[in-house]
Amino acid sequence: MEDNVTPRRIAVTVLTAGLLLGGGAAPAHAAAAPPKVTTGPCQYTETPEDPAARPVTLPRDPRHTPDRGTVTTTLITNLGLVPLTLDRAQAPCTVQSFLHLVRNRFYNRTVCHRLTTYPTLKVLQCGDPTGTGEGGPGYRYKDELPTDLPPAPTDPTGARKVYARGVLAMANAGPDTNGSQFFLVFADSALRPNYTIFGSVRPLGLRTLDRIAAGGVAPTAEDPAPVDGAPALRTEICLAL
Repeated sequence: MEDNVTPRRIAVTVLTAGLLLGGGAAPAHAAAAPPKVTTGPCQYTETPEDPAARPVTLPRDPRHTPDRGTVTTTLITNLGLVPLTLDRAQAPCTVQSFLHLVRNRFYNRTVCHRLTTYPTLKVLQCGDPTGTGEGGPGYRYKDELPTDLPPAPTDPTGARKVYARGVLAMANAGPDTNGSQFFLVFADSALRPNYTIFGSVRPLGLRTLDRIAAGGVAPTAEDPAPVDGAPALRTEICLAL
């Protein structure tokens, strides 16, 4: 069983020879420019090896990142509303990035590409404009991990914690690789505490999640009864605001 929530990223190494342009050859010693990094506390960092799936700038990174209070936002999907409460105190850099992507329409007309219905992992994953699980915003930023989650009763080792029903958290591809993909927990799940929690799904949104989850995972020729894959009920974020 797969018990993680990660974007499906493919690492590509490109070896570039000197290119002729206008009769001149590129210098053999020319090197790629270093990635841009914001100068505030969040240090949003460009990822040239993983370019943005949809054009978007780096978020603003003020010296005093807002770290108090909550912000409400709503995902308007084809299957119903998903109102969210974002917690600045819990994850200020994550909330700042998420709001930046919302304001820049990054999430509009995107599909939620993954539904998991394992006994210990029940989440809907969204946030990739390509719909493949490989896309992101062209930048990454640091984790803001939870430290007070209760141990999962299904894990006697104590390594996995409870990500409770209604949790809103970031998917990632390893430490400090947060981007645009996020997941919404529709039933208590057991995960290692390696995923930043930055808010919660409000009651109306949970009803929408329950409807999506009830539809199950879309079957394939290879797996007629899957527990991990695209939702059988195609779920599109029509508008995030």
